[in-house]
Formats: sequence, C-alpha cells, structure tokens
Amino acid sequence: MASTVTTSKDSAATSRPGYGRLLRTRGAWTFLLPGFAARQPFAMLTLSIVLLVQHTTGSYGAAGAVAAVTGVSMAVFAPYSGRLADRYGQRAVLVPGVLVHTVSGLTLTVLALNGAPLWALFAAAVPTGASVPQVGPMVRARWGVKLKNSPLMTTAAAFESVTDELTFVVGPLLATVLCTAVDPAAGLATEAALTLIGGLLFAAQKGTQPEVAARGHARVEHVSALRVPGVRVLIVIFLGIGSVFGGMQVSLAAYTESIGEPGLNGILYGVFAAGNMLSGIACGAIAWKAAPQRRLVIGYVALAVTASALWTAHSALLLAGLGLLVGMSIAPALITGYTLVDDLVPAGARTEAFTWLTGAVALGQATAVTVSGQLEDRLWAGAGFLVPMVGTLLALVTLLALRSRLAPPRASREVTRGAARRDPVAISEM
Repeated sequence: MASTVTTSKDSAATSRPGYGRLLRTRGAWTFLLPGFAARQPFAMLTLSIVLLVQHTTGSYGAAGAVAAVTGVSMAVFAPYSGRLADRYGQRAVLVPGVLVHTVSGLTLTVLALNGAPLWALFAAAVPTGASVPQVGPMVRARWGVKLKNSPLMTTAAAFESVTDELTFVVGPLLATVLCTAVDPAAGLATEAALTLIGGLLFAAQKGTQPEVAARGHARVEHVSALRVPGVRVLIVIFLGIGSVFGGMQVSLAAYTESIGEPGLNGILYGVFAAGNMLSGIACGAIAWKAAPQRRLVIGYVALAVTASALWTAHSALLLAGLGLLVGMSIAPALITGYTLVDDLVPAGARTEAFTWLTGAVALGQATAVTVSGQLEDRLWAGAGFLVPMVGTLLALVTLLALRSRLAPPRASREVTRGAARRDPVAISEM
C-alpha cells in the first residue's frame, strides 16, 4: 500500500498538468467545439439587447432595464436548469431550453422593432433570460467526468476560465459590429441562431455527458447543491466578481465619454479582459502545491485591493494599468472557486453547483450595472468604480469569516488519500 501511494505522488509530481495533455483527452473536442459556439451567445445577449432597445426607444435607461431583467431572470432560473440537468441529463434539459430561448429572443426582437410598450419588452425578457443555455457549467461537468481525480482538473478549470473570457471579448465585439454595421436587430438574431445551432450540436454529444444518477426511492441522490455550506460561500464570492464585470462595463464607458475619447472604452476593457485571459492561462500551466482554499483567499485579497483602487485613477493610462491588474486577479479566484466545487459537491449535483456560481456572476453583474449607472448619473464620471470596490470587499469579509466551510468533507479527504488517488490513470488520452 505504502509503495503504491508513493508512486502515485511521484507520478503526479513529475507529470506537469499542461494544456497539451488536457486537450488530448479522448472525446474532449466533441464537446469543446460545439460548446464554444453554444456559449458565445451568452456574452452577446446583454449588449445586443441594449443596442436594439436603445435604437428603438432612444433611451439607454429603458435599454439597461430590459437587459437587467434578462440578467436577473437568468440568475434566478439557471440553478434550476442545472438541477434538472443533474437529475434527467443535460440533453433532456438543453434541447427544450434552446428552443424556448430562440423563440423568446426572436419575440423580444420583433416586439422592440414594432415599438411595443416597455412592459411587453420586460415580459419577453423574462423567458429570454430564464432559458439561457447553461453550456459553460455543462462543459465543466463533462470535464469532471473525464478527469475525475486527475491533477488536470485545475488545468481544465483554467482552460474554461480562459474560454469564458474569450467569449466575453469576442461576443460584445461581434454584437457591436452586427448592430451598428448591419442592423440593430442583427445582434439578437445572430445570438438566437448560434444558440439554436450550437446548443443542438452540443446536446447531440451524448457520449460525454455525465451519467444520470440511478433513479430509486433514495432522495439523497438529488440533494440540492445549495445545501452544501461551501457552495453558499462561493456564491457570495462570485457575486463580488460579478460586481467587477458590471461596474467596469458601465464606468469605463462613462469615464471615456467624459474625457471626450469614447473610442478608448473598447481598448480599456480589452486590456482588462486580456489580463484575465493571461492570468487564467498561467494558472492552468502551474502545478500548484498550495491548497485551493488558501489560493482563493490570496487571490481574492489581490482582487479586492486592485478593485478598490479603480476609483482613484485620473488618467486613461493609469486606469489601463489598474484594469490589467484587476483582470489578472479575477482569473485565479474564478478558477479556484470552480475547482473547489469538485471537492465540495457530490457528482450528482455539480452541474447545479456550477450554474449557481454562473448565476451569481450574472446577478452581481446586473446589480452592478444598475447601481453604477445611477452613481455615474448622480455623482462624478468614474463614481461607478466604487461598486467593484464595495462588492469585492464585502465578499472578502465573507470569505475570511467562513473560509472553514470550503474544506472538503472528511470522507472526500479520506478517498483522496486512499485508493481513488492511487490510480494515476484518471483520464483517457488519444
């Protein structure tokens, strides 16, 4: 027994968990490619709604309100989508969800183009947000099935963070080009088409989706992920991260407009996103020795400190530098949070857990967009940067006070030390 465990540790230490090895995992590309197409609309939706509704109503306030309703609706309903996927399978939830989202998104487009009253746009925004396909969490759940106890799980979490950030770079840019150069409705129409095609292709990959828990009379198989104390702590942490995304989007736009350089908005946000991507790539390439709980605390302290300095920036160059540091601090917190889910949550509830975290980011972002907009209108240009500061500091206090709840259950630690950890062949490669 002792010699086998030692060999496993040596193997884990000498085998560097790189992206090359991760992407050679058998069957990975069958869900990665359609998954990327299906999650792209997630980053297009908010901006496409804002640009369309502003064009048809002439009001940014109305456009922001409709977009916020969509975001809140997604945050509320996403966990239920994840829970159903864990219970009945991803395909059973994804196919009807994709169809509902496509129809409701096109309905919202038609209503906006025909000058429908604001209440009608709100009514259409609710199902549009509620049915956003939770492809990102589903991809993460499939990595969990493929990798199990492999050290590549951290690499997979980093890879998914980079993929998410890439979508938030490409998606808004694509939506802007379509709505301004083609037609105001082209953004939402393209979002609906990508959701339909990418979602159905992803759902067709039945061989890589997690197995549905055995259906019996035992209710323990379907315990909600929200009942895990560590998940509730992570939700607060991710709300703080969402406040950074929302506050940055509004405040950067307001600041660059106030200095007469609105074109700098895309550049500054791109620097912020680039910092996130580069940091995410680095996190996945490092063979970490520190416990994830400790890494989360260190990473979140860095995020809170850098986010708290944003409102003090009085030049575009300084704001770009701070934005880069904030972006570099977000990725480690996101990656570590998603990695902890595998230790805290039973396999039968992980998709739900991931959707709670994704929904928390969306809710934090929607709240931050609203509050930052009010601060920008009522105070000074750049006052919206106070929102990321407050959001991250409150989340950091919660993390420091409740970090003990992020420790995996004793049974999980025993398995990690025992037979499940001794088997180094946790993944199948080509």
